[in-house]
Amino acid sequence: MRALVQRVRSGRVTVDGGCIGEIGHGMVILLGVRDGDTREEAKLIAEKCANLRIFADADGRFDRSLADVAGAALVVSQFTLYGDCRKGRRPNFTRAARPEIAEPIYEYFVEVLQGLGFRVETGRFGAMMGVEIRNDGPVTVMVESKDG
Repeated sequence: MRALVQRVRSGRVTVDGGCIGEIGHGMVILLGVRDGDTREEAKLIAEKCANLRIFADADGRFDRSLADVAGAALVVSQFTLYGDCRKGRRPNFTRAARPEIAEPIYEYFVEVLQGLGFRVETGRFGAMMGVEIRNDGPVTVMVESKDG
């Protein structure tokens, strides 16, 4: 499982021209589910994201988490995080989980974040989305399960 986490000033997702999810200060999490990923991995990655100290304290050091700054999360499913570009010019997505496997894991990831007390907005699984990210910093980190 891969979570590309961006510290943001704001984030927004649109489908067919309409806004379906929007946050202010917090993090946008682009979530890729790999074939073989489990709910247990989703829980660990969600908890890791929630506790990442990527927000600045009064001294400007990365020492505050999403909870510390009362931030929100926008979670967007993105199977393309598992695009393999080592051969040829077209990414190969065979490592990404099929939708019927990935969607319940994605939904569980969101549930875990909500259960930790965060306001969580989402994209729409499997839809073509417009994703607007107003990065803060910019700060972008990759969080991966043990096997990536």
